[in-house]
Amino acid sequence: MTMSSTLVGTPSDEVPAMLATGRTDITTVYVSMSSRHPEGRDAQYLQWHTLDHRPEQHRLAGLRASFRLVSTPACRAARAASEERYDATDHLMTYLFTDLAGLSQFSELNIAMAKAGRTPYLLPLVERAVYHLDGTVAAPRIKVGADVLPWWPAKGVYLLIERGTEPGYGLIDAAGVGGAWWGGALPLDPPYTTTPNTGLQITYCFLDDEPAQVAQRLKPILEQRWARSGIKPLLAAPFHVIVPYQWDRFLP
Repeated sequence: MTMSSTLVGTPSDEVPAMLATGRTDITTVYVSMSSRHPEGRDAQYLQWHTLDHRPEQHRLAGLRASFRLVSTPACRAARAASEERYDATDHLMTYLFTDLAGLSQFSELNIAMAKAGRTPYLLPLVERAVYHLDGTVAAPRIKVGADVLPWWPAKGVYLLIERGTEPGYGLIDAAGVGGAWWGGALPLDPPYTTTPNTGLQITYCFLDDEPAQVAQRLKPILEQRWARSGIKPLLAAPFHVIVPYQWDRFLP
């Protein structure tokens, strides 16, 4: 039983007076996928990125939230789909912006940090992509609204990349899924994207139970989703969130 099942009161998304005080202004989702470090220096990379690189990004006015994910052997074994294009993905970084203008400032800051000697090394890149936020939903049991899911203390994320369009409402039926955000790919040029992503959709399922276990519960729901909608799964995979100062707790 998850702790959120013991919370009391009316869920935020059912309280108009709460929603009237503020809704999310996030529109743009920047995603960077990487494979494991070739020399096994994943923990050192996570330490640098979490303590140095990522906090600096939040000086950008258009950046509202960010989170980093990592796949473990158990997570890999629990994948429901993984095409060759995405199979090497073990690390995933997400930045949430209010608009596309934030991406140029993001690029300028990263160049400045590199020139200052603050970028020691990078993980091997799998793909960069940008998506538009199209929909959100929160499970009533967690009480907090869908607008604030990126700030909800999740244990992990179940990530979907699919060819086609299908809302994520039914995904919260799986125990351990607290909510979902989804959106379609934007046809941007490098350096923000690395490959054409036209027609793709990304979905984040925010989890409050062990990611590999939730993956097993999601599998039949996903199989029904794909059979019903006809969309094609390219990656369906659970990830852990990084635990600060326990850099080697979850590693590929």
